[in-house]
Amino acid sequence: MSEQTVGFVGLGNMGAVLAANLVHAGHPLVSHDALGPARSPEGSVYVPSVAEVARRAEVVVLSLPDGTVSEKVARELLAADESRVRYVVDTSTVGVPAARSIADLLAEEGIGHVDAPVSGGVAGARARTLTVMYAGTDEACSRVEGVLAGLSDRRRRVGERPGMAQALKLANNFLAATALAATSEAVAFGLSVGLDMATMLDVLNGSSGRSAATDDKFPRHVLTGRYAAGFTNSLMAKDVRLYLDAIVDQGGPVSVGQVAAAVWEDFAAAEPGADFTRIFPFTAGS
Repeated sequence: MSEQTVGFVGLGNMGAVLAANLVHAGHPLVSHDALGPARSPEGSVYVPSVAEVARRAEVVVLSLPDGTVSEKVARELLAADESRVRYVVDTSTVGVPAARSIADLLAEEGIGHVDAPVSGGVAGARARTLTVMYAGTDEACSRVEGVLAGLSDRRRRVGERPGMAQALKLANNFLAATALAATSEAVAFGLSVGLDMATMLDVLNGSSGRSAATDDKFPRHVLTGRYAAGFTNSLMAKDVRLYLDAIVDQGGPVSVGQVAAAVWEDFAAAEPGADFTRIFPFTAGS
């Protein structure tokens, strides 16, 4: 049982599960969300403001929609009277420049920052199979090791500088987004000539076309008609755009990235907030 109180800000689909994981791991938890206490996990203490989180917790975990919101919350933590915060662990996908900017902002007040985006979906978070990829100084990573362990059983330090974990997360989401969009087109093609979707997936998963899309997303969410992976098309479009922006900044190749970004932006514009697995009926025109 940990005696260190942890703060948690952002109780969306992913954040609520990660916060619950920390409670189940034995961390006393104070939580806050802009939409209120409805998703605050049992066993935690909900507080009405970010400032109150700052007054109660030395380590604060963020799970927020984008870099603008993460920076806003970081500034609120810094502005709190009698703040106890010494480390911020940001599990949000914010992009490389935002992670660096937020880390610099916190460092001005002596607060350590650990860039710690996650991958594996809400189901992975519940099963503790979610991957936490994290980057930060030796000192910061060491001091929040117990909190990271509370989030998931799968963790990997990928670098020593904020932004490095963001880069890997964006590369991961770009690959996932591209595979899901391409699989949607391929399956729609197969159906158009009379193939059965389940048969297609069985063969693809035993062949070189196998991916997380054919092995997980299609069997669990498309074939069943559930479409409930817990991640929205709007967030995927944001992540692919962040990836493309980062590639442009680095002077890297963008040909596939530009196509993927356009596909996801079109889908998000047509059906904002839809589960990202619904890209199949969007692509198939059904």
